[in-house]
Order: sequence, then C-alpha cells, then structure tokens
Amino acid sequence: MDENIYKERCMITLSRIRMSSIKMIRAALVLAVVVSLPSAALAARPLITDDAGTLGKGAFQVELGFEMSDHRTDDDGVVTKEDASSASATLSYGILDNLDILLGMPYEKMKIREDGNTIHNEDGIADMTLEAKWRFFEKGGFAMALKPGVSFPTGNHNKGFGTGRMTYGALFIATQDIGPVSFHLNAGYKRNENSTDERKDIWGGDLAAVVTVAKPLKLVANVGTKTNTDKTVATDPAFFLGGLMYSITDKIDLDLGYKRGLNKAEADNTYIGGLTIKF
Repeated sequence: MDENIYKERCMITLSRIRMSSIKMIRAALVLAVVVSLPSAALAARPLITDDAGTLGKGAFQVELGFEMSDHRTDDDGVVTKEDASSASATLSYGILDNLDILLGMPYEKMKIREDGNTIHNEDGIADMTLEAKWRFFEKGGFAMALKPGVSFPTGNHNKGFGTGRMTYGALFIATQDIGPVSFHLNAGYKRNENSTDERKDIWGGDLAAVVTVAKPLKLVANVGTKTNTDKTVATDPAFFLGGLMYSITDKIDLDLGYKRGLNKAEADNTYIGGLTIKF
C-alpha cells in the first residue's frame, strides 16, 4: 500500500475514534449529572398525568423536581403527622420520532411523629425507574401512546424507600388537543412485587387539562386515583392538582403546583416545583 494512502487512512480512523469518544464522554457527563441529582418520569410538570407526546429522534430532556407533603391522621386520639419531601431527576432520550426512553432517580426524606414524638426520621435514594414511551397513533389533534416500565430495588425498603424487589407495569395514554386546551387521560396497571407486605396489583387512572393562557404561560388541572398499596386500608387515595407552567425559553420550563388530597388515604397537602430543560 502507498505510504501516503496508509497515513491518510490512519488519520481518518483516529478522527472517527476521537469524535466517538467525545460523544460518549458528553453522554456520560449528562447521565452522571442526572443520576447524581437526587423521579419518576412524569408528564409535562407539574402534572401527575402523562401526555402522548414524544421528544423526537436524538432529542434529550432533563426534568428536575422537588415536592413537600404533609399528612395528619387522628386514630382513637392518637395524632400521627407525616412530613415527606423528595427531589427527583429524570433523563429522557428520543430513540425514534415516536419512541422515548426514560431513566428516573428519586431521593426521599420522611419524618413521622405520634403525639409529638418522632418515631421515624429517614432519608435516602428510592427505587430507580426505566421506562419507554411509544406513540403508536396520531391523527389531527388526537394521539395515543403506551408506556411500559420497570423499577429496580435501589432504595432501602427497610427504611420505607422502595419495595425491595423489581416491579413492572404499563400505562395507556390518550391526548386530545382542542385549540388552546389539551386533555390527557391515563389508565395503568403495576405489578407491585415487594418485600414490605403491600398489595401487589395496583390499578390507577387520572385525567388532566392544560390551557395555554399566553405563549409562555399554561395553567394545568389534574385529578386521579389508584389502588392503595396498604392492605389494611380499604380507601384508595385520590387527589386534585392545580398549577402552572412558564416557558423561560423554548428549551427551559419552570413549573409550580399544589396537590390536595380528596380523602384521608392521600397526603393532605403537597407543594410541587420543578425545572425542565430540552436539548
């Protein structure tokens, strides 16, 4: 082989290796940042209900969220107060135009007091989630998607931060856009394998509406319920949520929300805030 041709081919190979290495380093840095931040992938924050939209091939999205909740019960004169908070990070990537993959990692803290005495005060990483969202139908302003997923027992279930086993499930999503208003419907099932004596078959459903008030501002409302994981409680938790989304730029959104429990099985008050970045 001619020496000049050989050198040229070597230079091309080295260039390709260098470009591949840079891409891998960038991807690793993004993933490291997300995982190191204290999820579960939600819909457009602060909604609990997901939408049928996907990111598009090659697009990334990072959702960072924070929640604080309180719950008070009075059982035969024994007053129990639960205060919980969580920080979450979810990384989403568009594999195809209609297919996303999502990785979530939550960090949680819980404090329980009975008649003013602290009986539980722990914090730690909860169970990591891996999901995929496939939009299989879209016509006009209507779309449908499926979102299967699994959770991994990365949290300490003895401290209340996980199930101790891998769980799996799937969510059906439908979205209807009507002018400035969008409606989202979710129905799902989760096989809650666990080491904590919880119910294993969990069903849920919820409905959300999003209204575009102005180009950067959207108002949201959300209502839903799911099977109570506590075998000793017959009432299933139900909630109502209201909030807003504000787009600082086309790539950065801020969100605020307030979730109110509609019965004693749900937390009384939950305050939600977050940031979504697309790139």
